[in-house]
Amino acid sequence: MALSRKKWNNILIIACVFMVAVLTFIDSKTNQMPEDAHALFDDQNQLTQLQFSGLWLNKSDKKWSCEETVLNCQPLATAWSELVISTINMTEDELKLLPSPLPLSIAINHQPQAQHWQYYPQQGLLRSAAENWYQIPPSLRSDLIPVISSR
Repeated sequence: MALSRKKWNNILIIACVFMVAVLTFIDSKTNQMPEDAHALFDDQNQLTQLQFSGLWLNKSDKKWSCEETVLNCQPLATAWSELVISTINMTEDELKLLPSPLPLSIAINHQPQAQHWQYYPQQGLLRSAAENWYQIPPSLRSDLIPVISSR
């Protein structure tokens, strides 16, 4: 038995409404900050310099400057300086599955001694020099990636 054109249209409308509902539900669940999330930097401990993957960001006179090849300097600097993280525990089995990290050097309040962290961009993980693990919420991860000029 073949379906009429009207029945096919009704099926398509119902499928579209269902997909919109599913996508709205997924967005509402993934776009929220975890309740245990807290700022990595605050007014007393402000990010002033960041270096990773051969790229650097530097804050002087309340203005960010970056390496010339970074096209999204201000949004990238803002994303890193306003970063929100959650503390997590990592098991030995989980550690074995992680790829090699990117070294991350962070300077706070223009102090000459930088802190050396490890950054796992695909997993959204940060590891401090004190071996503490932090997770970056999925909604913030894409803002932490530099846009590089191809020249």
